[in-house]
Amino acid sequence: MEFRKRIKKYAETPISRHLILDLLKDYKRPNDKISELLKSKKLISIRRGLYITGPKLDLPTPEPFLIANHLRGPSYVSLESALSYWNMIPERAYEISSVTLQTSKIYKTAVGRFSYQQSKAPYYSYGIKNIEYSPKQTVLIASPEKALCDKIVLTPKIHLRSIKQTREFLSEDLRMDNDILSTLNTKIMDLWIESAPKKSSLKMLIKTLMEL
Repeated sequence: MEFRKRIKKYAETPISRHLILDLLKDYKRPNDKISELLKSKKLISIRRGLYITGPKLDLPTPEPFLIANHLRGPSYVSLESALSYWNMIPERAYEISSVTLQTSKIYKTAVGRFSYQQSKAPYYSYGIKNIEYSPKQTVLIASPEKALCDKIVLTPKIHLRSIKQTREFLSEDLRMDNDILSTLNTKIMDLWIESAPKKSSLKMLIKTLMEL
């Protein structure tokens, strides 16, 4: 059977080498076939052992956020990428930023740049949403509240010590709109404080948001 037909039902998610070898089990030299598929752009390698279908196959491909979830896991999309997704910041992020339980890492791939920053449980597990792009694509992404908290927690030089400073950080550094900030759920953010790094900064953030 033609490779395109074999791989079609898997095309909307990143595909492991193990699965591709299984699809090519009729070939005498499946590894040579994989090399041929990569050379002809029918497959694209995003890291060792993980692939997506290439443009030559003309099939649906995974959303960048789903690629990010698979590239290094467990992880979820957060920081500038999630803030942009939720229309909390005006800029569009040029790389996909994620938070992971593993060590921090950057991947430069044929389909973009993906960065990961380490967080620890239990704080890591709070405020993660499932967003369904299609029946085969469900992405893990930080809620608006968690993305903002992650930005503060995971940026080394951010230490919020006053309402004035916090307002300046939100409006000038991040260029966030007060109308959007006023929709954030401070009660749920408060539940994360006990297990969070930078407790005092997050407490100041909550206090500032409550005064908007």
